[in-house]
Amino acid sequence: MKNRTAIITGAASGIGLAVAKKFASDGANVVMADINDEDGIKESEKINAYFIQSDLTKQKDCKALIDKAYDKFGRIDILVNNAGIQHVAPIDEFPEEKWNFIINLMLTAPFLLTKYAWPYLKENKWGRVININSVHGLRASEFKSAYISAKHGLMGLTKTTALEGAPYGITVNSICPAYARTPLVENQIKDQAKTHNISEDEVIEKIMLKKAFVKKLIEPSEVAEIASFLCKDAASTITGTSITADCGWTAS
Repeated sequence: MKNRTAIITGAASGIGLAVAKKFASDGANVVMADINDEDGIKESEKINAYFIQSDLTKQKDCKALIDKAYDKFGRIDILVNNAGIQHVAPIDEFPEEKWNFIINLMLTAPFLLTKYAWPYLKENKWGRVININSVHGLRASEFKSAYISAKHGLMGLTKTTALEGAPYGITVNSICPAYARTPLVENQIKDQAKTHNISEDEVIEKIMLKKAFVKKLIEPSEVAEIASFLCKDAASTITGTSITADCGWTAS
């Protein structure tokens, strides 16, 4: 990845941070974007990355992120759409403002960022767009209507842009992990415990790992390794698909 410029959203923690660290170790110019500027600045300094505070629910921030990254490094090669949140509630109690926020952050923002980065990727005649999706982009669970709708939509965006990018050497793929050991999942554990009226340990055992045949939470670094592989020339024929790291969830 030497001299490649990679933009990673939601990069202050969790999977985004793990991807940023991996890409930096691979030699890329790393642009870390997150709304959390305190952790984002702190973590970016550790790996000599360029941090841009961004509220990706806003169109102007999506455009500014791409423009600032290009102005800084003079090229854009890789976009990793990772930023996301979760909200757990039954459909009849699901807050409408939370629905709008999640769809804007997890579906509209990846579309906008891909749109704005696209001319630079086409100019390079090489590009990688990696959408950090979820097993919930392939399967559904109750009480997560907005998250699952956004992730299913992201799969459609992945396939469509992969077809459009193929003539220009641009590949677009989704990575679909099951539950990973991230702050997002830790917050889900608390929410699920409240919703189901069970303990947090029971949430992990009876809900999160219930459908997994490999009984473990995925480490963010494992997802980062997959993202790194997708940026290699050996992965040039992999496009428009989902790479599942779901502990066997979708095999049954």
